[in-house]
Amino acid sequence: MLFPDNETQRLEVLNRYQILDTPPEDSFDEIAQLAANLCETPIALISLVDAKREWFKSKIGVTISEIPRSISFSSYTILQNQILIIPDALKDERFTTNPLVTSNNYFRFYAGVPLITSSGFALGSLCVIDFAPRSLTAKEQVILQQLARQIIRYLDLHLQKRIDDSQIFFNLFLSKSPNPMWVYNQNNLKILDVNEAAIVHYGYSREEFLQMAMTDICHPKDAPIFRKYLEQQHSNLHFSGQWQHWRKNGQIIDVEIAIDTIDYASYKARLVNIRDITEHKRIEKNLEESEARFRVISEAIPVPLIISRLSDGLILYANSEFMQIFRFSSEDFVNRKNLDLYHKSADLEALLEALNQHDDLQDYELKLKRADGTDFWAIASLQYLEFNREAAILTVFYDITNRKNVETKLQEQNELSQRIFESIPLMIALLDANGKLQWVNQEWENVLGWKFQDLQAIDILEVLYPHPEYRQYVINFIQSAQRTWGDFKTQVRNGDLLDTSWTNVKLSNGQIIGIGQDITERKRTELALKAQAEREQLMRTVAQRIRQSLNLQDILNATVQEVRDLLGVDRVVVYQFDSEMIGTIMAESVEPGWTISLGVKIHDTCFQAGAGVEYYQGRKRAIANIYEAGLSDCHISLLEQFEVKANLVVPILLEVGSKNAGSHLWGLLVAHQCSGFRDWEENQLDLLDQLTVQLAIAIQQSSILEQAQTELVQRQKAEVKLRNALAEKEVLLKEVHHRVKNNLQIVSSLLQLQSQTLKDPELIKVLRESQNRIESISLIHKNLYTSANIGQINVSDYINNLAASLLISYQIWPDKITLETDIDSVHLNVDQAIACGLVINELISNALKHAFPNQQRGIISIALRNIGNNIEMTIRDNGIGLPDNLNWTSADSLGLSLVYDLVTEQLEGDITLESNPGTGFKIQFTQLTLHQ
Repeated sequence: MLFPDNETQRLEVLNRYQILDTPPEDSFDEIAQLAANLCETPIALISLVDAKREWFKSKIGVTISEIPRSISFSSYTILQNQILIIPDALKDERFTTNPLVTSNNYFRFYAGVPLITSSGFALGSLCVIDFAPRSLTAKEQVILQQLARQIIRYLDLHLQKRIDDSQIFFNLFLSKSPNPMWVYNQNNLKILDVNEAAIVHYGYSREEFLQMAMTDICHPKDAPIFRKYLEQQHSNLHFSGQWQHWRKNGQIIDVEIAIDTIDYASYKARLVNIRDITEHKRIEKNLEESEARFRVISEAIPVPLIISRLSDGLILYANSEFMQIFRFSSEDFVNRKNLDLYHKSADLEALLEALNQHDDLQDYELKLKRADGTDFWAIASLQYLEFNREAAILTVFYDITNRKNVETKLQEQNELSQRIFESIPLMIALLDANGKLQWVNQEWENVLGWKFQDLQAIDILEVLYPHPEYRQYVINFIQSAQRTWGDFKTQVRNGDLLDTSWTNVKLSNGQIIGIGQDITERKRTELALKAQAEREQLMRTVAQRIRQSLNLQDILNATVQEVRDLLGVDRVVVYQFDSEMIGTIMAESVEPGWTISLGVKIHDTCFQAGAGVEYYQGRKRAIANIYEAGLSDCHISLLEQFEVKANLVVPILLEVGSKNAGSHLWGLLVAHQCSGFRDWEENQLDLLDQLTVQLAIAIQQSSILEQAQTELVQRQKAEVKLRNALAEKEVLLKEVHHRVKNNLQIVSSLLQLQSQTLKDPELIKVLRESQNRIESISLIHKNLYTSANIGQINVSDYINNLAASLLISYQIWPDKITLETDIDSVHLNVDQAIACGLVINELISNALKHAFPNQQRGIISIALRNIGNNIEMTIRDNGIGLPDNLNWTSADSLGLSLVYDLVTEQLEGDITLESNPGTGFKIQFTQLTLHQ
């Protein structure tokens, strides 16, 4: 962006017109409209170019009031003296990228005339704009230039009017001002105007003033300096200072002047405002002389002092001793206030309040702050005075740091001792030789409830130990001053007796320090431990008695006696309920002289009516006074029969079996106090509660023992009967198996005799096969009646005997057919053994008949395995095997059909055929027990 060479001056001139950002005016709007009409353009503008913008004083055809100077056409217009015409902005390289041109339907033609003042500064332009390229005629150009000059005339009129208004205001201000004032020419220092106050004060007439320059009034010694100052000032500089002026009568006066730049007519002028300070200077000089004398005196005093202004606390004077004590340098002391000497504003406020009440203040102690931040203690003395015609305060300080440090150290030691005594969790009291209380710590007051000030006029030992004999015992202990601890019952303020423990230290001056502590908790703990030990001993005694004897009555008698001795009660009973809820005293320990209730049956109608429901639920009761416990009349009447005033009652609950989960109320363990009412301790109730657990165990053990003894007798009788019955049954079963075996042998013999009468080989073979089947069954019954367990058969022995008998039956020599067995230890019941025997008989018989033709040698193997809960039996030969087209499960062979039926129906198992080489049958079935 380009700028005119005189840009700075141009902007000053533009600002002098004071027309920027002013409202629209008809005279300017009419010129703009005339320009648009004459040139026939849609847009006409009167613009002024500011530092960063082009502002439109009048606008025709646009609504915006300003645009950035960077895109302004007038920025180029003000660079020349003649009209600037741009026929087509798109063809002008200066504007080809200008957004005012590149936007759709925007500026293409521009013609602008610079608005040039009489002094040669271009303030802006009068321009016309069109949206299409075009040009202006010479006549139109001339008219535009004439209109531009007309705008300048309007601007000058505007400026002149502002100057005239300003001059009127200035003249009014100048005439009314009480101070001497005049206006001088900045270029030659000549006085241009003067007010009446200056004429009166200086003695010159207006005409004489208008013939004089600024330097003519100055003192000769000030004139060169004053001129130099004036030459250094810029047009906008505000200058003030103090000088000496000549009056017409030759008197020299001291003045204070202020100079401001103003516009005066057509001159670059300055307005001078004058204040006569001659009297002030005279007073100041007198004060300086007085101050000099004061300084000499104050500096000679070896005490720090300051004078501070009363109104704001500004330090007006401080002597060297003060500067040294407070460690201030002369540079640091500028504009210091007395507040800077104190740690908090509240310290200064308290000091001034005390001064205000007494007009002067002596020996006021406080802590002060040095310039380097360190502290020290001082005594301050203050009084009012007038210093340099101002109300002030004279403050004198005296350093007492050393003394204060000693006091502070002593105080800290005392406070430390005090804190130690206060923080120690012990009671500490100081008594004089006569036993009068001198001092107590906070712990003493907190524990005993008394305040030290309440006891200064009374005998403290009489208050704490009111019983004379006991108090004398305490006094003897204190006077002995032995460094041992003694336990005492001390009466506190509310009248309660407190367990305390004390020791004493006797000082050389006869005073005694008593050190004590509240041991209530310790005593309570000791009692609790003692009670706990007694309870544990009682529990051990009862538990030992339970272990030593299963006699329930012995256990109950020992329990009630131990409880009565431990609790110190008049009677302890164990009370048992029957099914009708009528109670009987099962065990009792009673103090002589009271009613004996052992063996008494108690028909408690209240309990039967439901009063004892809470005992079923395990509730324990500690009754300090039967008449205040909310008991029913019938219950109270029952207790009165046995002279009961207070009691402890705990239910004895027995756990029932898992099928009926819960507790059964067996009875009660009761401790009676007959001699009077009694406040029970909670641990006493807990003791009975714990004992009922032991008693419940003893009762259950006794019940279990009794039940076990009864069951043992019954079981022994039943066992004898079972042994006798079992022996008879075994004899009978063996006899049955023997008879069955004999009958089967008879049948086998009959078949043998029958086969001897026959001639047909096939019939003889059928009879022999049937004979073998009967023999396999008979062999089972033989094994059963000879076995120790008549319900099961050892399969290993049975199979070996069965196979051997088959070889003999078929007259097979051992060297021709070899029999191999691999049999686990398996026991089968009768049914499975018979089925397995028949299967083995059929498969071995088939192998002997068909697997080894022509006297062929071979091997037959039998294997029996336990596989989990199943039995696997394999019968295999290495013979010629079965025919390929044989469906053995449905063959006409009785033997194979019998095998299939026995396996699948009798044994409920599976059978598979494995051929090539030889023939093998694998049979699997589930092993059954005797009961199955």
